[in-house]
Amino acid sequence: MDAEGDFRVGDVLSVACPFTVTRVERGVTWDHVSVRWPWWEIDSDNEFARWNGIVALGVGSSGKAGPEVEAELFRTDPPPEHLQTGDVCRVGVPPTVVHVTAVDHHDPPLETVWLPHPTQTVTVLRRGLSYREFPDESHLDGSGYTIHPGDGIPYTFELLMRPYAFLQAGDEVADTVGRAWRFDGPWDWTPFDGEPAGAGPEWPLILLTRAGTSRSAEDAEAVAASTASGSHQETVRKWMTLTEASPTP
Repeated sequence: MDAEGDFRVGDVLSVACPFTVTRVERGVTWDHVSVRWPWWEIDSDNEFARWNGIVALGVGSSGKAGPEVEAELFRTDPPPEHLQTGDVCRVGVPPTVVHVTAVDHHDPPLETVWLPHPTQTVTVLRRGLSYREFPDESHLDGSGYTIHPGDGIPYTFELLMRPYAFLQAGDEVADTVGRAWRFDGPWDWTPFDGEPAGAGPEWPLILLTRAGTSRSAEDAEAVAASTASGSHQETVRKWMTLTEASPTP
């Protein structure tokens, strides 16, 4: 998966960014260390705001990390407790397992105080963190840590798991016990019979419609083949094992 790849909610990724030399602009203060950001350029044409080229990273120096610190992907080398203002260090992202909680596309690009302006926002949480742990953290966008693939930061992504990769949002399927379902995302299954979802659809599945119309034979075969073995519950368990998180808010 490249830096501007096709991301989907529920994806489990390993994300990394090469460590790059920079300078500490301010040592650890209020659980943050501020560094000169080595990848973005200042947008001098922005008429409404200015950026000084510095980014503050959460570091949890107090020993009790808050949500913002726990979600932070970037690390410094040496660690922040060994850094003082003016020190040279490196900043980057070691290979880190995350899961995607939201994907947004921006056309025109998002207005920011840095360049290049982002065309995509992907919200992620690190392994061990669940969406519902941050219901009131506005700085985390309510759902995790936001990154902008393709914005100049040389991220690399490895797709570890895409639950229900054979389905698309809006698909309607029938399960093996005769219940019809609408799929709107990996954790968003709606049964048409109005009864509680219970343990979810029973595999194998039959694709009924795609994009609101009749499905192609090729698409139907792909769904049938992908659900010929395994189960909805097994998919959830595998996802939870990789992420150490809850799949629902």
